[in-house]
Order: sequence, then structure tokens, then C-alpha cells
Amino acid sequence: MFSDYEYPEYDGALGDEPKRGVLWRVLGWVSVGLAVVLVGTSLVAYGTYRKLQGNITQEDVTAELGTHRPPKLNQALNILLIGSDQRNGANAKYGKAAGERSDTIILLHFSPGGQKAVGISFPRDSMVQLPSCKTASGRTIPGGLNMINASFNNGGAGCTMHTIETLTGIRVDHFVKVDFTGFKRVVDALGGVEICLPQAVNDTDSKLHLSRGRHIVKGDTALAYVRTRHGLGDGSDTDRIKRQQKFLGAVVKKATSNGTLTNPGKLYSFLDAATKSVTTDKDFTVDEMKKVAGSVQGMSAGKVQFVTVPWGAYAPDPNRIAWRQPDANNLFAAIRNDNKIQTPTKAQKVNVPPAQIKVRVLNGTDTTGLAQRVGDQLTARGYSVAGIGTATTKPSRTELRYGSGADQQAAALGQVAPASSPVADQSVAAGVVDLVLGPDWNGLKGTRSTTIPKSSDAVTASDDPCKA
Repeated sequence: MFSDYEYPEYDGALGDEPKRGVLWRVLGWVSVGLAVVLVGTSLVAYGTYRKLQGNITQEDVTAELGTHRPPKLNQALNILLIGSDQRNGANAKYGKAAGERSDTIILLHFSPGGQKAVGISFPRDSMVQLPSCKTASGRTIPGGLNMINASFNNGGAGCTMHTIETLTGIRVDHFVKVDFTGFKRVVDALGGVEICLPQAVNDTDSKLHLSRGRHIVKGDTALAYVRTRHGLGDGSDTDRIKRQQKFLGAVVKKATSNGTLTNPGKLYSFLDAATKSVTTDKDFTVDEMKKVAGSVQGMSAGKVQFVTVPWGAYAPDPNRIAWRQPDANNLFAAIRNDNKIQTPTKAQKVNVPPAQIKVRVLNGTDTTGLAQRVGDQLTARGYSVAGIGTATTKPSRTELRYGSGADQQAAALGQVAPASSPVADQSVAAGVVDLVLGPDWNGLKGTRSTTIPKSSDAVTASDDPCKA
């Protein structure tokens, strides 16, 4: 999940994961496809729609999907967005890599009448049972336990559609595949997109150099932002998904708020850039796009929400994840039946045994010996205390900081060690949680349930990009 090297052609075999070079796990690519779906179909009002439709490359995935597909239960539309890292043609300048891979899979669900749109992110490191699929050359790749993004390597967009339908029971109407060449064009056509950085970033790999706070990014800077992995978060796929969902939400917010939908010139320029960068199934015709237009007409950014499939640790391999049940299946059922997705108003208990939580206790107060006392108390409760020390800076309140792969451990520790919301910190060792004691420290607590903001489990397109 954290590799960042160049990788060879990949045949999808379990345990033979390709090594990543530029880590194009970018919902920013998918923002191109999302924007096409959200506003491209407003072309019903323009005589130019056929020209723009001609920009789009189409594939026939009928044979791959087969005849045993989930039934369509209502008039909702489900469109699968796939991010591709193909390096031929205009994409060649971004490096050499044989074949084509996908690290971004999002299912967009449009309720009838423009009531809402929900984007469900499927983490690339999800270990799932894949169906068998055929490669472009006709060779059959047998199904079995593998990472979900192996489906694209195995049989392209058709195999990924088949995989999502098999796993969720949701009928997928169409797919939109996007590459990263057109990403800059689309962002530029919007006049840039607002992001907010929690800290200054100077990443030599992605060439992103920005100060802390708000920025309007476009062109190479926008591309660098969606590529960076060393400068922000803990480097995990799930952490990146949350950050990039915010970026995707910002794209939707910009597209629906700056006159793009109502200004014919802006709309045409935007769509011309977007449609040149996508591939769809052959059935995603102009008439089908008109149906999507009917679904999203009048939809505001506040009605567009992004969620991630509920997940937890995959026991055999800490670098992989498993979908948390029954929560994942409940989510899929809500989408199938076009029901409202229930966002919990209470924090759910995280069940991680104390012995599996490695914690380092750091004293950020003037109270001598406080870290040692708290460490002893945690040890007595069965926690694995990895160290006792003094914080380099004194926080205004108690903090929980975690290294890569320790988000669930941090959440569990937060149930007994009152602190601010856990945050990822690259300076913390992988699998370790730092408990930094502040002046508000008042001792360990028993397990408790804390009220959390309604939006904490999801990203809404209208959100402030600086929102934590």
C-alpha cells in the first residue's frame, strides 16, 4: 500500500502487486469524469452535443458483463468512474509503464429527479473475491481472492464493472474511464480549484511546493497536488482517498457555482476539454446522457456526497484492508434501493484489543513524571507501551498522533485516553500511536461514546476545503 517505485506489467496474480512509480491514485482524474457526468449532459440545450460526443472513445463491454447481472430496481443511474494511468500518446511525458492500471474506483449513484448524488470510493487495497475475466487477448484470468484493482489489470473496464456488480449487487449502468492528460485542461477550464493545506508542502517527487492554507491551483500545480504522497497524510490509500474526495468535491462545487452551467461559452470550453479525456461504454450514448441530465438538473454541490466503503484491517496483511460487515452490505442495499444513506450521529466503538495497540506516551506538560505514570496505567490495562518521553513542543491540549496503518488503534485509544481527534503524522513510526499529554489531561477514562459531527464520515461537495 505504501510502495512508490516504478512497476512492470502486471498480470493480476495475488501477491504479485506491481510496484508503484508515480502513484496515480487520484480522485482528481475522476473529477474529470464526474464533471462530464454532472454537467456534460446539459448539452441537451446545445446543438454542439454531437460534436462533443464524438470526442469520447467508446468500448464494448457487453460480453464481459454477461447475462447474469443484478436487476435494475428503479430509475436511479449508477455510473462507475475509473482512473487510468495509461502512458501512451500525450501521457508519455509522465513516465514509461507498460499496460494500463487503475487505482481509483468510484461508483456514482444519481437518484431520480436530482434529489442527490452519492460517490462511493472503493479502496484499491480492498481484499475481495474477484470474478473470472478475460484479457484483451482473450485469455481467461480465474477469479479468487485479490485486491479489487486487480480487476482492471485482469480485464479492463468491463471486468471492473463486473466485479462491482458481483460484490455489491448494484446494477452499473455505465462506466467513464479517465486518464490524467486531460486533468490539467479541465481544471484550467474551470479557472482553477480551491484546496486547503494543513501544513506547508515541499515535495521534490511530485514537485509540489505550497505554503499552509488556501490556494487556487491549476495546471501543473493542480497535477502535483493530486500526485503528492510524501508531503501530506500518512501515505496510506485510505488517507489519500479522504483528501482527494475533498478535491473532487471542490471540482463539483466550482463547476456548479461559477456560471459554467449557464454560460454557453464556458460550458463548451469545459466540456470540450473533458470529453477528449474520457472513454465510456458503447451504450453511454447521447440519449443516455440526456437521462443523466434529467437526473442532475438543478442539483447543487450540497446534494453531492462522497463516502468510502466501510473498512477495517485485513488480518493476514496489515498493508491490505477488508470491508467491514454488515456496514458495507447495508450501504450497498441503500444504494440498490435508492434509500437515504444513514450517517451515524454517535461515534461507534472501535474494537481493537489493547495488546494490539502500540503507544508511546509523551509529556507535553510541566508536570514531572506524568508520562511515566500514564504509561504504567496503560501497561496495567494491557496496552503495549512502546516508549516514554518528552514532547518536542507543548500542545494546548492532549493529542493523538498515529503512524501509517495505526488509524484504528488511535481511534480505539481515544476511547480511553481523552484527546483531540487522532491525526496522521509521518514522523510517528508505522503502527504506533503517540499520546501527547497536554494541560487538559485528566486521567484515563472507561470506554465511552462521543457525539461526532454528522459530516465526519463523509465529504460533501459544498464543504469548505479547509474543513478538517
